[in-house]
Amino acid sequence: MWKTILFFLLIIVVYIPDGICEEKCVNTEGEAVIVNNDIPSAKMEAIARAKWSAIEQVVGTQVKAESFVQNFTLVEDVIKTQVGGAVKRFQILNQEDKTDTYLVKIKACVESSKAKEAVSTLALNNSIAVFIPARKPRVAKGEDEYEETNILSETLIGKLTEQDYTVVDVAPTQAIDAAEIERAVKTGSTLAVRSMMYKFLSNVIIIGKINYTVSTKKGEDVGYGIVMPFNNVTVRLTYRIVAKNNKTGNMEILTAGTEQGKGLANNIEDATAEGLKDLAEKLTPVILDRVAQYIEGNVKKVRIKVADVTDLDTNMDIKGILQNIIWVTEVEEKGMGEFIVSYPENTLYLANSIRQKGRFNIVNFTPYSITLRYQR
Repeated sequence: MWKTILFFLLIIVVYIPDGICEEKCVNTEGEAVIVNNDIPSAKMEAIARAKWSAIEQVVGTQVKAESFVQNFTLVEDVIKTQVGGAVKRFQILNQEDKTDTYLVKIKACVESSKAKEAVSTLALNNSIAVFIPARKPRVAKGEDEYEETNILSETLIGKLTEQDYTVVDVAPTQAIDAAEIERAVKTGSTLAVRSMMYKFLSNVIIIGKINYTVSTKKGEDVGYGIVMPFNNVTVRLTYRIVAKNNKTGNMEILTAGTEQGKGLANNIEDATAEGLKDLAEKLTPVILDRVAQYIEGNVKKVRIKVADVTDLDTNMDIKGILQNIIWVTEVEEKGMGEFIVSYPENTLYLANSIRQKGRFNIVNFTPYSITLRYQR
């Protein structure tokens, strides 16, 4: 009998996946503004912030969700609905009414696997992590060296930012190792790329690698008695755009390819810089088009119901407010106080943006609907 029990216990231990049920306890704090002397609501908001901070601490996120969302009770609702209890339990260690704000310090115990799921639900489609290190030309045998920033990545980030994308340059953060990403790309492993999504709250990752080749050196005889007057450098990029499929949750390669640019100058550094500029000019339109297609493919229809709207002027005011929210692509009127909004992100961000307008209270929201009360 005991041998049978021990056998089944052994089977359970061997076949439980790594990391499942792994729990980590951390101390964090959260603070919220006290509005209209409503201390219970401020305390609830502060606890929600502290719990989310614990989740981020366990996952090791580099970009904090508070950069995108201000109301963490909404975040907590999303986590409860879509993920379940990432925070298994918590204890308030200290709380303080600071007149204008409410501060709580807690000890929270977080399940690692669910924390990653929770972070994943808040990753943005329009937040793009760019990781394109440039390998320095080798001057001797040894390990490869990489430049953290370069003309190509800076140009690409600038163009994406102009289009209102939130862009993170991953290389200077040193959160990801260039060699690790290169191995992941070669082997097809998604672990490192998925880790980038968790850390930077991005559903779109642009990864690549730049190599330089000195095609001809200044003063080199290129034949027929002709001497090369400049250094000629060829810059080659191998890249992929990886994005999360919001229907399946899987990662997919949106596009992949190679591109090259050429540069001529008196010294190799300047020729390389010219080659990177040439490369950036060719690559940027391709990247912008593909990312725009991805965003367009994720647009969903969200039904907005605003209570107590009884006149056309108010209806038009509300429609105007909705149309001016970033990333809203279309607003259709369906009736008095009823709209269908086309939006490419998690409904949480739409609810948060509406609330930030200061004239709405969120009554309820689901992934495809938001119910509001309008304050005239």
